[in-house]
Amino acid sequence: MSLLELKNVTRRFGDFTAVDNVSLNIEAGEFFTLLGPSGCGKTTILRMIAGFDLPDAGQILLDGKDLADTPPEQRPVRTVFQSYALFPHMTVAQNISFPLKMARIPGKEAAKMLHETLELVHLADKADAYPHELSGGQKQRVALARGLVNRPRVLLLDEPLGALDAKLREEMQVDLINLQKEVGVTFVFVTHAQVEALALSHRIAVMRDGRVEQVDEPSRLYGSPQTRFVADFIGHINMLEAQVLEPAHGQFRLGVSGLGEIMTQPLHGVAVGSKGTFAIRPEQVRIGVHGEIQELKNHFPGTVRHFLYRGDVTVYKVSLANGAVIEALLPNSAPGRAELFRVGDAVNVGWRHDAGVFLHE
Repeated sequence: MSLLELKNVTRRFGDFTAVDNVSLNIEAGEFFTLLGPSGCGKTTILRMIAGFDLPDAGQILLDGKDLADTPPEQRPVRTVFQSYALFPHMTVAQNISFPLKMARIPGKEAAKMLHETLELVHLADKADAYPHELSGGQKQRVALARGLVNRPRVLLLDEPLGALDAKLREEMQVDLINLQKEVGVTFVFVTHAQVEALALSHRIAVMRDGRVEQVDEPSRLYGSPQTRFVADFIGHINMLEAQVLEPAHGQFRLGVSGLGEIMTQPLHGVAVGSKGTFAIRPEQVRIGVHGEIQELKNHFPGTVRHFLYRGDVTVYKVSLANGAVIEALLPNSAPGRAELFRVGDAVNVGWRHDAGVFLHE
């Protein structure tokens, strides 16, 4: 049995359905992320787990028990918000201890729990400081410590890193991973940032318009998306309209208008003539001068339309004969090389026969 289960949960606000028949299983000790654009329903799910909101239909179960009749303060669940929500008149120690005070934990035990938690988030030296004396990252660690101090079964994190700058956000991602491993508490994390979700999560539920599009491990979501939305939402990807020419016999041939045939990974249960999208990541696309990538089964001539130098890599946009544009990513590993091709250069792009994925309509 999963620690936390959502069974056919629906939440409506007037005529608007914010969460539409969602079912999820979240395991004990898991770092589980709800990922999607604004308005997709992820924060509404978090609020229902916390008890701040109730579903119109369906059940939310913790350890097999329906939470419907359990008020927020009695649920073994805590929430960390993007805004930190710290008490400005309280010290770091007082902020972190507040849940222990509300739970009437005896003084000696509460002091021990506070000390352990301060050490856990590396804030023992800031115990007597006030929120206005802390950096953004330190405030976020206080908010995390307050959520973890009484070791809830589930910690809910609603865009907790959203207020931090890019460098600090990256540092806090590492802190979050280490913290979750150390305390073993189940984290349910909400974000719209794909890179953050991929870096932090054991599993991710990608949401769209109140529904779950796909639940999977980060590597599978990125490498084997099941829908056009998931493929397009997570990372950069090339998408070409395609039709199935041959679906079996160990090879999967697709016809792409203006390009001709391409080969890709076998996909079962798809009939000849089926229409869909061939999707391939830029890092799977090779780029070279004429004759350099002829050994690849899929290779096509084109012209460099744009390029973007990013330091470690250069991203090229190549126009093909049919007007399609393919994005290719080339590492800048050679010493002193800033670019290899210029706008207007004739090039070939190609990819392996087992790269990319066909997304059936």
